[in-house]
Order: sequence, then structure tokens, then C-alpha cells
Amino acid sequence: MRTARRYLAREIYRSTSVVVIALIGLFTFFTLVDELDTVGEKFPLTALFYLQLLSLPTRLYDLLPIGLLIGAILALAGLAHRNELVIYRVSGVSGMGLLKMLWTICIPIIIGAMLLSEFLTPIAEIKSSETNLLMRGRAEGGIMATGYWFKEPTPNGGTRVINVGKLLASGNVSKLKLYEFPDGITLTNMSQADSGRFANGKLIMQNVTENLISPDIKKALADATVKDAPLATIRHLPERTVETTLSPDRLVARILTPERMSLLALKDYIAYLSNNQLQSDRQVVAIWRKFAYPFTLIVMLTIAAPISFMQTRRGGVGAKVFIGILLGTAFFMINQLALNVGLLYKWSPAVTALLPNTLAMTIALTSVLMMENRNAAAQRKIRFWPWGKSAI
Repeated sequence: MRTARRYLAREIYRSTSVVVIALIGLFTFFTLVDELDTVGEKFPLTALFYLQLLSLPTRLYDLLPIGLLIGAILALAGLAHRNELVIYRVSGVSGMGLLKMLWTICIPIIIGAMLLSEFLTPIAEIKSSETNLLMRGRAEGGIMATGYWFKEPTPNGGTRVINVGKLLASGNVSKLKLYEFPDGITLTNMSQADSGRFANGKLIMQNVTENLISPDIKKALADATVKDAPLATIRHLPERTVETTLSPDRLVARILTPERMSLLALKDYIAYLSNNQLQSDRQVVAIWRKFAYPFTLIVMLTIAAPISFMQTRRGGVGAKVFIGILLGTAFFMINQLALNVGLLYKWSPAVTALLPNTLAMTIALTSVLMMENRNAAAQRKIRFWPWGKSAI
């Protein structure tokens, strides 16, 4: 049995490797063609190739499920075409036994995918963001027209809103604006700085312009009275330091897609969002989707099993691969739809992440069981309905 499992694993690994490499090459080629218009004096072709190289781990992580599905269908369909699956069945391997073999074969792929997700992909994404910031002066995600916005509590119990106009590749920031509300409602200080850097839990701003607003300004404006003291004063400081919960890592987390972050980085960013009363639903769903990813790989192999077991007389392999591509594309679309619908209607993160996988697994297992019991059902029909013997 061990020899049979090794042979099956070798066939699936070989087919999956070929399919994944082909998919990555295809997607990389189309992305290169699409990005050629951005090549110029400040963004040379070598920088574009470097960015595409950095995107390979992410692309591999995204394409691995559908690549595993198509590769498994190719391998199993080839075995069925050469009647090798019949040898497995004659040797006493049932349909569910073969399915358990496939799940065991998937374990090394799951381990590799988790290592890719936790180590290589986050590093590549951070390097890609830094390169985009350096070469293009912008990052890909998380930015509004006015920059990046953060909110945090101040040591005296108030609220501070930080607007970062631009992130720099060094981890520093520029075009900073700080809005301070001591009571959480009334604005008393608005500071603008040309640049800033983070060090030991502090934000150090350079070339600062402070607008100090008197707490009496609201009353003075309401009464339309002129006060002896100025209601607002402006002062210029070469440097100002404030305590902050922000850090370069949390700034990078703001521009990264949650699924591209490691679990530790996600947990840290969720804690930061929760402590500042900010929404973290998207990040929580990302954690659940990371936990569901190994289940997704198992589901892909489970879907491949009944498709490969189908008996087709002509064009069998091509038809099965085509069905696999359709199912893989449909699964991806349903998975993305579940994410958007779940966030819109405030579904539980576990339901949002696991619902598509659970439905697909249920359908695939039902198909395998139906095909497994088909012959037994035919025999029972012959036994209990003898008039149908001649027809059967």
C-alpha cells in the first residue's frame, strides 16, 4: 500500500507542478504586458521585472488551489485511462480509501503552503511595497486621495487623528498632519510637519507648524464676541515628539492586503484596531481564511476525485480538465462572493471563510459516495427486482 501511495503521490506532484508553473508563467506574462506602459526613465524595465519576481510567492499562493485541482484531475484521469485505477480497486482500495490516500498526499503541500504564507509571501509583499514607494512614489493599496488615516488615544485620555500624506521606503513618513481632541470632541491642536520618523514608541516630526486653538473659540463664535486673547495661535517648531502606538510595521500593514500578512502581524494589527475602536472585521476574516486555506487544498483534491472517476470514452482527459477549470473558477468566484457578502451583512468570520469550502466538500463527498455505491445499488436492484435482470 505504501508503494501504491508513493506512486500516486509522484503522479499528482508532477502534474500539479507542471500546471502551477504554467499558470504562474501565463499570469506573469499578461501582467508584464499590462505594465509595460508604466516603464519609463524613473521606472526602468529591470524594476518591472524585479516587481514581478517579488510577486511570484503571492501568485503561487493564490494559484496553488486551482493548480492542485487541475493537476490532480490530470494525474487521476491518466491513471484511469491506463486502467491503473482498476488495479487499485482490484487490490482492495475502495473509493473512500483512495480519497484518504489523496488527503494524506496533500499534507506536504499544506505544510509548504503554510510556510509560504507565513514567511515568504509577507516578506515579498513588504519588499514589493517598498520598491513601489521608491520607484513610483506610491503603494498599491489602503490609500485615499488625502493619504493614510489613523486614530489613537492620547496619554491624557483624548483622541489623536494622524494623517500621513506619503509613506517612504525607509519606513519614515512625510506630509504629516495631527489633529488632537483632548476631550474626544473639541479640536485644540492641529500640527503639520514636512517629515517624521518612528523611534521607541514615539513619532518625531521635523519642521512643524502648530495651530493652537483656544477652548473658548466655540463660545466666542457662538456669542459673536471679540476676546482680548487670541483664539488661535500659530507657532513653528524645528521638531516635535509625541507618543504613539503607530510603528513602521503597522504602517505597512495598512497598505497590505490582509491575506498577505503573517498571522503574528495580523494579530498585532487587529489588536491595534480594536484598541482604537476601529473596524477589524476584514482582518479577522483574513485570519479565518488563512486557517481555512489547508481545508481548501483538501477540498480541491476531493473535487478532483469524482471527476477523475467518471468513465468517458472519447476525449476523456480533456473533458475532465475542462470541467476542473470550470469548477475551480466557480469556486474562486463563490469564495470571493462569500467574502464580500459576509462583510456586507456582518456574517460571522468563521461562516464567511468556511461556508464555500464546506459546501464544496459536501457536494464532492456526496458524489464520491454515490459513485462508490452505484454498483452495490445495481446489485440490490437485481436481487430484489428480478424482472429487471434482462434489462440490466
